[in-house]
Amino acid sequence: MSAFNRIKIFLFSIIILLGLIFVYFVTYNFVEPKAYDFMIKHALTEKLPFHNKQIYGSDDIILVVIDAKTVEKYRWPWKRELNCKIYEYFLNYAHPKIIVHDSIIATLDTDNPESDKKFFNTLSKFNNVVVGFMPAVKPWDNKAFGEVYDRAFIKFSARAEDKTTSIPYFYSSIMPFPKPYFDAVKNAGSVSMLPGFISGNISSYAIDEVFRNHEYVLKYKGKIYPSVAMKAFLMLNKNPEMILTNSHITFPELNYRIKQKTTTYQSIVPLKFYKLAKTGYSHPKVSAVDIMDSYDNIKQGRKPVVDPSIFDGKIIVIGANVPAGTGLNDNKNTPIVSNHPGVDIQATAIDNIIHNDFLNIIPDGINLLITLLGMLIVYGIIRMYDLFRSITFSIAIIASYLIISYICFYFGTVINVITPVVMFIVTMLIAYTHKFVLENRSKEKVKSAMGKYMSEDVMKRVIMNIDNLGLGGEKATVTVLFADIRGFTSMSETMSAQQVSEILNEYFTEMEPIITKYNGIINKFIGDAVMAIFGEPIQDKNHASNAVRCGYEMLQKVKELQKKWAAEGKIGRLEALQGRIGFLAPEGADNRYHSPLLCGGAATDITVYAYEIATWLVNEPVRKTYAAANLDQTGVDLTDQVTVKFEHVLADLVTSFAAPMGNNMVIYGREGSIEL
Repeated sequence: MSAFNRIKIFLFSIIILLGLIFVYFVTYNFVEPKAYDFMIKHALTEKLPFHNKQIYGSDDIILVVIDAKTVEKYRWPWKRELNCKIYEYFLNYAHPKIIVHDSIIATLDTDNPESDKKFFNTLSKFNNVVVGFMPAVKPWDNKAFGEVYDRAFIKFSARAEDKTTSIPYFYSSIMPFPKPYFDAVKNAGSVSMLPGFISGNISSYAIDEVFRNHEYVLKYKGKIYPSVAMKAFLMLNKNPEMILTNSHITFPELNYRIKQKTTTYQSIVPLKFYKLAKTGYSHPKVSAVDIMDSYDNIKQGRKPVVDPSIFDGKIIVIGANVPAGTGLNDNKNTPIVSNHPGVDIQATAIDNIIHNDFLNIIPDGINLLITLLGMLIVYGIIRMYDLFRSITFSIAIIASYLIISYICFYFGTVINVITPVVMFIVTMLIAYTHKFVLENRSKEKVKSAMGKYMSEDVMKRVIMNIDNLGLGGEKATVTVLFADIRGFTSMSETMSAQQVSEILNEYFTEMEPIITKYNGIINKFIGDAVMAIFGEPIQDKNHASNAVRCGYEMLQKVKELQKKWAAEGKIGRLEALQGRIGFLAPEGADNRYHSPLLCGGAATDITVYAYEIATWLVNEPVRKTYAAANLDQTGVDLTDQVTVKFEHVLADLVTSFAAPMGNNMVIYGREGSIEL
């Protein structure tokens, strides 16, 4: 291989590699998240009839939702003292472990200051309430106030040892609480949710409006702050110390570790979502108005709408979910629904961490390895098998991979779904293209080699059917022409080898275009003889007529050559060309000779060597007999004539040729005689 060809192959390989990387990057970052969402919704949160699987959120977590029913009775915005009914109900009648309030209070109600005061006083009675705060990317407008507030806000930080090297300080300020509210709150956690990243599976470029993860901890001004979900977990476990690394959150006292991923902005953990019930929530849900009415009923000595005992030992998550227009719509777009209540998302994060119910994320490196292995298998199959089987096997591999992916998601293991499939399909295209190029090169090599030994027409037919070459052939009715130079053997004894070569080269050079002109193909050269076939592989219904015309024109050309060679002094006298044409009767003709030739590949099991014909008329014993029969004894002058077998062949040629007939001749190896 030349250096230029090596460079071309190298550059072409680089282009293919870059193309594959580009396809992988685009698919992985912009298509894979959608496949992830599909599998979360249709595999993770579904249950097969024969399998006992928990698909709904835990009953240990109950949602208290300010919903449309609540707003119908208590017009929003309401006085904050109405919240006291909910809190007093849990303080005096129910006994939950933790209350998480998924809301943010950033301003005071200047129109109802006493109402605010009453609510803050009630809130200060609780030690097991976690309220939400919102970190912000924007720096403090008032830097001096921010510094003071940050120092005071440290009371909400977690006990943590930070060993991270890549988790960024993404947040620069915090939405401040009003002073009375700040003083009343004992526990707080972040309620921030950013969309668009799947931990451990999708890169930081996969930004969209889908919420798939949870930020359990965040770094702010040198401290570690928990989310409301993490704070609930810490409170349930007596506030253990955390150790943060780039890949894990570890609780040494609990012998518990959470796998996380560091992105450009956050350290995140993918949420394991649960199936939504008919209520629209994945966890048990109670309307806030029912809690408020129950509180009033109990105080009045009536039966409560909701029995307080159902909340004993539970985790309560309070939040709002009212249709747009009230300012209480906190819904997000998640993999399982496009309008997922935010309060249920927070409950899902709590559910995951307190029950250690997380997704198992396959590392990027293993995903890539699986993809590469599959690509190699697909490529090998295409190179090894024919088109039908290779496509069948490749489709089977893709289908099998999708089934395996479904099973993985069903059991909570996240694996790349669509990216490997796309890469398999791209590999198929590349492999088939490569195979096509190699086969064309192979055919060109065969064509080049065969062109030295057979005619272009035979060569084309062989190339077209190169995959079907083998022993035997197919039956066909053809015309075979033998032409040689009578007496050439004795004549050549008086000539030099160079003269013999020159005469034969010129003779064959002049005969070849005549044979081609009449749709014949040269089967072989035998010394000074030419064997030509008409009717195969070039289809020609008039092959018999064309063969006779070809023979006649060959005679005329030989006459010209005789004169030319005589004038040049190459020969004294050249015997006339003797044309021998064998024709077997087609369908409906002389039934005595209805015996088509066998045409096709004549071969051993190892090497195909020629396009051949085989029948009683042209096999070797017949040719020998035919040549030795001394046709002059039949009374037919064969000099300067074309002799045609079977009289029906001359039906359309009688006006152009004269061929004596009526004599019989016995052929060696065949019973009976044939008529000439």
